[in-house]
Amino acid sequence: MPATMEDTTTTLAGKRKRQEDGDLSKKRRRSIGRDGDDDDFQATIKKLEAEIQESKKHYNNIATLTELAQNHEDEPNPALAASESLCRIFIRLLAAGSLIKRKDVSEKDATVISWLRSRLADYRGVLLSMFRSRKLALSALTLAMALLKAEAQHLTDRPEAVFPRLFFSDIVASLLESPVERLLDQFTEKFVDEYHDIRFYTFEAIKAYLVEREYDVDESIRNTVFDLLISMEDVPESSDDLEDFYVEPPQKKKHPLRSLLQHKKQAQEAWLALMHLGLSKEQRKKVLEAMATSIAPWFTQPELLMDFLTDCYNSGGSISLLALSGVFYLIQERNLDYPEFFTKLYSLLDADILHSKHRSRFFRLLDTFLGSSHLPAVLVASFIKRLARLALNAPPSAIVAIVPWFYNLFKKHPLTTFMMHRVPRSKEDRDLLESEGLEDPFLPEEKDPMETRAIDSCLWEIVQLQSHYHPNVATIAKIISEQFTKQAYSLEDFLDHSYGSLLEAEMSKEVKKPPVIEYMIPKRIFTKASDTPEESNSLLVSLWDFGSS
Repeated sequence: MPATMEDTTTTLAGKRKRQEDGDLSKKRRRSIGRDGDDDDFQATIKKLEAEIQESKKHYNNIATLTELAQNHEDEPNPALAASESLCRIFIRLLAAGSLIKRKDVSEKDATVISWLRSRLADYRGVLLSMFRSRKLALSALTLAMALLKAEAQHLTDRPEAVFPRLFFSDIVASLLESPVERLLDQFTEKFVDEYHDIRFYTFEAIKAYLVEREYDVDESIRNTVFDLLISMEDVPESSDDLEDFYVEPPQKKKHPLRSLLQHKKQAQEAWLALMHLGLSKEQRKKVLEAMATSIAPWFTQPELLMDFLTDCYNSGGSISLLALSGVFYLIQERNLDYPEFFTKLYSLLDADILHSKHRSRFFRLLDTFLGSSHLPAVLVASFIKRLARLALNAPPSAIVAIVPWFYNLFKKHPLTTFMMHRVPRSKEDRDLLESEGLEDPFLPEEKDPMETRAIDSCLWEIVQLQSHYHPNVATIAKIISEQFTKQAYSLEDFLDHSYGSLLEAEMSKEVKKPPVIEYMIPKRIFTKASDTPEESNSLLVSLWDFGSS
């Protein structure tokens, strides 16, 4: 039970009187809690609040309201009303300077100030405990943030506001441990996304929380931390963009809140603290998806992500695909030394790559990686040949993207065009080709793309695709056999195709020449017709009889 103000100032005789008053307060609190009439307990709470505003002698009402708020599990409605009343009370007291410890105050006033500060600490604890209540959590967050703003402005005798970092750290910790999912969304939408100082101290609080509880952070809290960090994706471009503050901004231009470098440093340390604890497979995928756009830009030293990215890149499967953009970002922007990059990239071209849901993302990256005209033709030929071989068993939606990409590579790397049409040069070679055929020199099991001998091979796979069952695939495969009059194809026109989009295109296509069909609907499809002249065999039965004869 919160202490009353007389606990620190009265004598033994006064204690008896205080006990009697305390008994009356208990009865009053119990009557408020039991009363089901909202108007009654609202009126009682307003009366207690008004008495506090009238005179200091009623400060004990703060303890009464605090105890009522503490009973939020049993009586949520009176507890919420008491909490809102306490918020107004403490904001007024803070604005009046009633909680500031000054050197020139009397001993009695210093005692009152200490007592009020203790009650303020009790009230903070009540609000934080409400974060676990599904009914009260959202309101408690609003009250806690309003109280935090008032403390920043009035709980110090300094000329400028001082952000209450300890209280805010407790708010963030309670948020992370709260079972109320909507609470985190509200905190992100109303505060983190709106105010740069809130985001700055959120990064700081997350890092401190994870470091202090390194061995006690369970999976659910790690998921919550991850969701909170991944939502903070808008990276300011310069320090001049740091202008929206929840608390009155510092006047010093060199204050950390005014420095974009310091904001990035806090974000970097928060992300590294989370990665140090380990991420699940799904979390690693989400991190890698946002790495180049939302995570790496927050880092002042993106090279610190090197170990994480290379481990993901070397792990294989979909994780490797997603790590590609992050690794390439470090190679391009931070001069990461990864000599086996293209060897590892070549190893990702397996039977599953063209069926993966990340296929479009992979081809966009692959087009970037192999876009340089300075790459050896032998290396580019290996990628072309490997994908051509995989295209034989690929879905149509993948093939229609592969062939235009081949076209663009042939235009960028003219030496690889020998793979399109390799003609025997001598009569002996032609005779050998006609009598025994030609063995493909390509080595599909070779892991080094510089040693596959793909440049000595030919793209017979494309000729096979020109007879594909899907007309769109067969048509687009023929561009390799025609003259290269087009400068380049835009891959974005082909990457997002699927079975559904190809089928829709066929269904909506205007038929120029109607196909031949039966003009009479047969009564039987798989069995022979009766001997009556009105009924005839279906085309399927007729073909079957013709084949068996």
